[in-house]
Formats: sequence, C-alpha cells, structure tokens
Amino acid sequence: MSTQAAPEAESERTSNARIGIGWLLLDMTLVSGGMTALVKAQGATYPAFQLVFIRAMIGLLFILPLIWHHRAEMTRIKHPWRNIFRISCNAIALTSNFLAITMLPLAMVNAVGFSRPLITMAMAVAMLGETVSRIRWLGAAMAFAGVLIVMAPGTESFDVEVLVVLVSVVFGSLAIIQTRALRDENTTVMMVFYTVGLAVITAIPAAFTWQPVVPFDWIPLLGIGFLAQLGQYCFLRAYRIADASVLAPVGYLSIVFVTVVGYVFFDEVPEVRVVIGVIVILASLQGAAWLERRRGRMTGKAM
Repeated sequence: MSTQAAPEAESERTSNARIGIGWLLLDMTLVSGGMTALVKAQGATYPAFQLVFIRAMIGLLFILPLIWHHRAEMTRIKHPWRNIFRISCNAIALTSNFLAITMLPLAMVNAVGFSRPLITMAMAVAMLGETVSRIRWLGAAMAFAGVLIVMAPGTESFDVEVLVVLVSVVFGSLAIIQTRALRDENTTVMMVFYTVGLAVITAIPAAFTWQPVVPFDWIPLLGIGFLAQLGQYCFLRAYRIADASVLAPVGYLSIVFVTVVGYVFFDEVPEVRVVIGVIVILASLQGAAWLERRRGRMTGKAM
C-alpha cells in the first residue's frame, strides 16, 4: 500500500507544480505584461496617484460581497493602527512603482525591484528577530552587487529617477514585514482592510492631482484595475496549488515579460549593465537557495 502511495503522491505533486506554474505564468502575463504596459502608457498623461486610486476602486468593487459577508468581523480588527501603517506603506510602494514605470525603462524597474527580498530579509532580522544563515547573507550581498551594477551609482549612467524604485522597494518591504507581524489577524479582514484603506488613503492626493479623463481613456484606466485583480487571483491560486519552492524561481521570469513589453511597445532595449546586473542578481539568489536546500538534505541524511 505504502509502495503505491509514494509514486501517486509524487505524481500529484508534479501535476500540482505544473498547474501552479501555469497560474503564475498567467499572473505574469496579466500584470507584468498587460497591466505594466497600460500603466506606462497612461502614466504619460495621468498622475500616479490617480492611477493607483482607480486601481483601488476597481479592487473595492470586486470585494464588496466579501465586505458585506465579513462586516461583523471588520469591527473586531485586533491591530487597527498597525494595519493602517501597513496599508500606508503599500500605498507609497504602489504609487512609487507606477511612477517609476512611467519614468524609467521597464527592465530597469523590474531589475531593481529584485532587491526587495534582500531588504525584506534585513528588515526581518532587525524588526522581527528572524535568523538568517550565512549562505543567505552571502547570496544577498552578491545580489545587492548586481543591483548596484544595474543602478550604476557614481557614474554618468546613473539615473536619479531610479531612486523612486528604491522608495517602492523599501516601503513594499515594510508592508511585508507588517504583514508577517500581523499573523494573528484574520486574513480575509486584512485583505478587505487593505483594499478599502488603499482607496481611502489615495483618494485625497488623487483629488488634488486629478486630470480630466478623456472618455476613451477610461478603457485602459479601468483595465489597470481589472488586470491587477485578475492577476492577484491567479497568483493566489498558484500558491494555493503548488509549493512556494517550486514557484519562487518561476517568479523571476517577470523580467522576460517586462523586457518584451518594453521592446515591443515602447522601443526600449535593455542596456548591457542591466542585463549583467540581472544575471548576477538571479544567479546569487538562486545559488543561495540551492545551497541551502542541499545543506538541508545533507543535514537530514546525517540525522
């Protein structure tokens, strides 16, 4: 019985991995491909706050049934101020990201964005007391060197606008840390609180910077919100079906999607330093992950 169960379990894991990867690739097609292209195109006309607010309102429409269903739980939120801080960080991160997409080549924005796991890891150690192995620290240091290659600080190639991406990365990392710290909070309530809060927080700056919308432009503007919500659904489906260890490496394919979008629609050709930096970043992160898994297997065998 146990002899038959092992191959069946392995077959199920393989099947789930393929399905999960499919959902994740669909997420990247919708978000890294479609939504990013719309943000870059519309960002030339409409302010980032306006784009984020419209995106938040579309999300709000999607979760209205959820808000009604969990209306009683919304009044019993355990950490309201920490949740407000988390949402504020998300609002700053998302607005900065939309602004960066408008100003910079897409491949560069995506490449510098790969530094988020490094900053999140450092924050987790400092704020949550998490422990990190020497292998991961080494991988992080090498990956950060790749980020510096992409940014090229202190050279003529350095673009000060790339600092906007770093703002997005830092505040995005802070939001992740707050999410980890709120583990005892109801997940559904957190999602509802996030969507409602994002709309409320961005409403005031959006009102002050609002540009009249040409009727035809409502199609791509609403498309940003729809693609973001559909992408989030695909992302959650992927991680519900397949293991994170399987999906994490696939996530780095987002650089391929944004590079293709940048080249086809915006005539962007990645600079050599960006390509080299991305290779260094991905090799460092994947190498560190592989060494940790290998060490874990060896430790397990020794026991």
